[in-house]
Amino acid sequence: MRIGISTSVIQRGKTGIAQYLFGLLRALREGTGGHEFFLFVLAEDLPFFEFAKGMQIISVPERFRSPGRDIWWHQTKLPALARSLRLDVLHVPSYRRLLWPKPCPLVATIHDLAPFHVAHKYDWKRMLYGRLVVHRLAHRQDGIIAVSRNTARDITKFFGIPPERVSVIHNGLDHERFFPDDPGRAREWAATRYQLHAPFFLYLARLEHPGKNHLRLINAFESFKIETCSPWQLVFGGSDWHGAEVIHQAIRCSRFASDIRCVGFVGDRDLPNLYRAAEVFVYPSLYEGFGLPPLEAMACGCPVLSSPRGSLQEIVGEAAMLVDPEDIAALKEYLLRLALSGSLRKQIRRAGLAHAACFTWARTAAQTSEVYQSIAEKMGRSRAS
Repeated sequence: MRIGISTSVIQRGKTGIAQYLFGLLRALREGTGGHEFFLFVLAEDLPFFEFAKGMQIISVPERFRSPGRDIWWHQTKLPALARSLRLDVLHVPSYRRLLWPKPCPLVATIHDLAPFHVAHKYDWKRMLYGRLVVHRLAHRQDGIIAVSRNTARDITKFFGIPPERVSVIHNGLDHERFFPDDPGRAREWAATRYQLHAPFFLYLARLEHPGKNHLRLINAFESFKIETCSPWQLVFGGSDWHGAEVIHQAIRCSRFASDIRCVGFVGDRDLPNLYRAAEVFVYPSLYEGFGLPPLEAMACGCPVLSSPRGSLQEIVGEAAMLVDPEDIAALKEYLLRLALSGSLRKQIRRAGLAHAACFTWARTAAQTSEVYQSIAEKMGRSRAS
């Protein structure tokens, strides 16, 4: 088959969708089964795809990077390219870029329907597009992949798409990058790289308010510090996003501002070591369609305290401690329990390592290939009739 994949929503490699695409494409490349892949890549993103040997890269001019122009490119230019390349399937891995024209069978990945769950998650234009326009576009797709059962239920609930048209395929993990290693050496590295000299709680997510719930975690951490007088720190890794200024202001106003660190976007090389250096990974998000960071932390041997919201309880299973992300007192209490009990951290660490091993990109790619094949065959029979 000739399979096209849009990649324009990776936002310079700094989003969860970027990690999804990189993991999926690497696994597809290693087990293509004779398929030909055509990747549509914005010009300045080309270096991110140097790994895609054997896949054909179609460069997209940079003038189409902005959201509005990128949507226009998807609706006008991409269909013509799909026809000229005689694609058997076109895969768009983000609901924000779903096609209305049907130059060939269409497959979409929907990671979450956050606009239906978190008020003010995005600016009003994105919220309106996510709630109204995507509803209609989703019905034009021949196959839809949901990254969790929770997202699949949302697609049926909010878009009215029958469950049988949605394939649930969990994300994978790159176990060649995320694996346990000497935590002592990782802490020495963190002290040198980020000047982190005390034990720390780590939260890895873009600095987004209110959806990622940083403010309640800051409040819980402040209560933890007052009660314990401990040297523990709170570390935020991630790029500034919608509402980041609110988070930075809360940190500046905190009496423990010197113990709350923002280290910015953490690159691929540094990320596993930062997980290994952390004593506890905390993920109090108000909503996630999947939630890769808790699994990555588990795979690196870091115990996880997570919100159960959205898909998170489904994804972390019984391998993490769960806490209501809106209950600041409870969040503080769990921080306290984990900080004071090394045996509890070891217990959760062991459970996390076993659980994370179940997630692989090879399985994700195999199941995705099955969707491509099924949709192409179904639409081929439809055209023949």
